[in-house]
Amino acid sequence: MTSRRSSKRARVRIDEAELAAFRAGLRRRYSDEEILDELRAAAERLGRSPTMREFAQDAEARVHPQTVIEHFGTWNAAKRAAGLFPRRFLTREELLEQLRRLGEELGRIPTARDLADRGRSLPSQSLYAHTFGSFGNALREAGFEVLQGEERLERAVEQGAALARALGRLPKMADWNVARRADPALLSEWQVYRLLDVPRGAWTAFQFLVRERLREEGVEVAPDGTLPGES
Repeated sequence: MTSRRSSKRARVRIDEAELAAFRAGLRRRYSDEEILDELRAAAERLGRSPTMREFAQDAEARVHPQTVIEHFGTWNAAKRAAGLFPRRFLTREELLEQLRRLGEELGRIPTARDLADRGRSLPSQSLYAHTFGSFGNALREAGFEVLQGEERLERAVEQGAALARALGRLPKMADWNVARRADPALLSEWQVYRLLDVPRGAWTAFQFLVRERLREEGVEVAPDGTLPGES
């Protein structure tokens, strides 16, 4: 027969000061920065800022979510300290304001690469796509001019003609890659490639369009793609 006393919680005497010291010792197993690194690493693996449950289920995470909370007070305080944005605390307007500020800082339309280059200090492209349907939609709602379809191709051809003048020849994909590193506002060479719906040889088709544009502007283009007199 089970005694009535066994169903009750055991009463034990614990010195509060010693308990506090014990807990502090456990917390010292990980520094604040080590815990923040754990959060950042989990976000990297997950591809977004982790929830408490996602962090607890991450087999590679070395600390428990409760340890995170004990160090920083709340889960979201820890994520903010790690430079991770708690998704449910960012409204649509806050996301758009982040884009506008980035655009002001850059002096041009932000790109997905700009977000990636800033790591976790800004919301991810995937968060914008999830919230607005696409990153382009987010840019448009933030007030940026975002070209589509034929407009993008027209802009690429204009940029290709300008690059050809600078190079003294029609640009190759490698040339475009180098130019884009200097000017992130350019589409990537693969984005340009995919603008043209041709069976094969999309880049040579793009070079053809650039040549035609240059000819319209009165620039001679030799059969080998060089521009006599240009440098």
